[in-house]
Amino acid sequence: MKKLLFVFSLAFLTCTSLCAQDNSYNLVPFPAQFNGGDGKFVVNGQTKIIVTAKDVLLKPIAQSLANTLKTASKLNLAVAPAAPPTATNTIFIRLNKALGLGNEGYKLLVGKERVILESATPQGAFYGLQTILQLLPTAVFSPTPVENVAWTMPVCQIQDKPRFVHRGLMLDVARHFMPASFIKKYIDLLALHKMNVLHWHLTDDQGWRIEIKKYPKLTQVGSKRKETLVGHYSENYPQKYDGKEYGGFYTQAEIKDIVKYAQAKYVTIIPEIELPGHATAALAAYPELGCEPSKNYQVGTKWGVMYDVFCPTETTFTFLQDVLTEVMALFPSKYIHIGGDECPKDAWKQSTFCQELIKKQGLKDEHELQSYFIKRIEKFVNSKKKSIIGWDEILEGGVAPNATVMSWRGTSGGIEAAKQKHNVIMTPTTYYYLDYYQGNPAKEPLAIGGYLPIEKVYGYDPADGFDEVSKKYILGVQGNLWTEYVPTPEQVEYMTFPRATAIAESAWMPSGVKNFEDFAMRLKEHLKRLDYLKVNYSKRILDVRAVTQFNNQGQLQVRLDKLDSDSKTYYTTDGNQPTTSSTEYTMPITLDKITTIKAITTAGATFEEKFFVHRAKGKPYKYANAPADWADPDKKKLTDGQVAQSPQNSAEWVQISGKDLEITIDLGEVKPVTKVSANFLKLILYNIFPPTSVEIGLSRDGESFKEALSQPVNYQLEGGWQILPVVADFKTARARYIRVRAKNAGNAPAGHPEAGRPTTISMDEVVVD
Repeated sequence: MKKLLFVFSLAFLTCTSLCAQDNSYNLVPFPAQFNGGDGKFVVNGQTKIIVTAKDVLLKPIAQSLANTLKTASKLNLAVAPAAPPTATNTIFIRLNKALGLGNEGYKLLVGKERVILESATPQGAFYGLQTILQLLPTAVFSPTPVENVAWTMPVCQIQDKPRFVHRGLMLDVARHFMPASFIKKYIDLLALHKMNVLHWHLTDDQGWRIEIKKYPKLTQVGSKRKETLVGHYSENYPQKYDGKEYGGFYTQAEIKDIVKYAQAKYVTIIPEIELPGHATAALAAYPELGCEPSKNYQVGTKWGVMYDVFCPTETTFTFLQDVLTEVMALFPSKYIHIGGDECPKDAWKQSTFCQELIKKQGLKDEHELQSYFIKRIEKFVNSKKKSIIGWDEILEGGVAPNATVMSWRGTSGGIEAAKQKHNVIMTPTTYYYLDYYQGNPAKEPLAIGGYLPIEKVYGYDPADGFDEVSKKYILGVQGNLWTEYVPTPEQVEYMTFPRATAIAESAWMPSGVKNFEDFAMRLKEHLKRLDYLKVNYSKRILDVRAVTQFNNQGQLQVRLDKLDSDSKTYYTTDGNQPTTSSTEYTMPITLDKITTIKAITTAGATFEEKFFVHRAKGKPYKYANAPADWADPDKKKLTDGQVAQSPQNSAEWVQISGKDLEITIDLGEVKPVTKVSANFLKLILYNIFPPTSVEIGLSRDGESFKEALSQPVNYQLEGGWQILPVVADFKTARARYIRVRAKNAGNAPAGHPEAGRPTTISMDEVVVD
């Protein structure tokens, strides 16, 4: 529970311990300006919600509060049309056009005798309602009555408005279809967090999910794929498929219903129709839209970038204009997202038509042809009084005049677009891609890769890197959930929450005032609300995470970190399962031998990892041929005492492409060496091949090495990904320097997707005993 109160102003942060130590303000996102106070407002059967006749537009919001309280508390609050300004035991909800907090802002005064919510618009009042619900006990979110709850709100004063006008989440339903009922639940969760945009990714290579009446084959053919890739894209070579047809789409009637539902929650739905790439599903339905009309296009069955794209013929433009006309009629949003990302140019390069079009239009190359394509679509969309949004690739070859750029490949695209005076939405992969792992990949459900814990999401400031002039072009932020490995609504919830709450707070709160420790404390209470709402959120925020370090004596120490500062951690090092009677963790654990640490927390988290104490632990090493942009600049990964547990977590591995991987470890003095081992990764579809052979040499002086091991690494090219150990055993050997040389496999073989390109070696911990 949050006991220390924070006062956030629009310009600066003042942290102060106030008098109201008995009150808790677990608000997410936290308001822009806040002051706590003493005492509570008590809600009882006589409490009235007041909305005057002139503010009739606010009556649905008042009724929503009454209905929510009735469900959870059985209190039947009356919504009354009038009351004296001095009336007690009342909740006033009213419009105030002169409030000065914009269309989405509100002012909330919670006193002991009355509550007053003011806003310039119903939308502002709706966000004020979300704050009122979060000031009430978390049980107010219960779908059934809850007994023995004191229905009170802590005294406070709030003036609130969002930092950004675009506060969104993107949901990909093309890879995996989500039922209409779940889309509504997702909208509810957006609204709860004061987010106002659902970016709905409706079309892609693997499925067309929106009914277009003029082109029925888009759903008859394009919504179905004959089968789906099994496991991760890189898991098996060759890849495996489930042999089951997969499909689904939304009728226009369903879409109208969902749009209406979203409007009631003040959520704008921005549809995305991908072009000119990610078009395979459409081409399967209408092959004349491709550069090879006679080709038998198939809806995509695996993930990744497909090389078949829309051909920029008049037939294609007529088709897209017809499609967008129907789409724009369904979605009242000002914006239409047209994709524009990951469009391979191979088909255009090989097309006689495209090459002639490039010459006819005086274009430089295929990148400018894409710009020509996007500009034509934008001109049409603008003619319908709408605007386009595109991924940052639309900058290539020249951005369309009025386009908004969604920056996903890092932040540079957004910064460049803003310098060109284009509006931008920041959604960089490294901070806001919710299909990344949020915990240890060895213990998490399958995901696309990467590692994005909630503290990294929270730590990103969307204005980083922008100059003062460019900042005004930032419309806002968005979290993106691609669903290649997210097949169910439950998994959508798991990947989205609670990381989306961190995005929501960054989108709402003023610049420079965020504090993760404070957020994490508020989030613990907020998670109880998600429990009542039956959200299958991830509990990784409660995880224990291990970090190795070395003390002044060179001993390996393990630090057990966690974001949950309230709970206690108990651990064992003897193989037994820990209990609250085990040793409490208070300082780094010093190890003198190979040890498995097991831990639990009073919040219910568990931890187990094996740590390798060996003669090379913490010892420095040098690379023989490291590139300038080497991924291991601190030279710690290979002797840090932690062995990579998963092929999925690239952060655990040291990699080098197109070269042998050679390191020399300095033990500091001549020591007995009985065994040297290292792990290598086989990840064939990512072009990561085990070395053809490994040589291990020993030396006392660092100049003259005696080859202690030279052996091939045997594996089958086909099959699943693997971690392959290489071990050299010695009976009697002494050395100061250990040299490991792994021979690169050369170029990828014929038949491989990367045939002819250099392969990569991935290696982890070199254990010396």
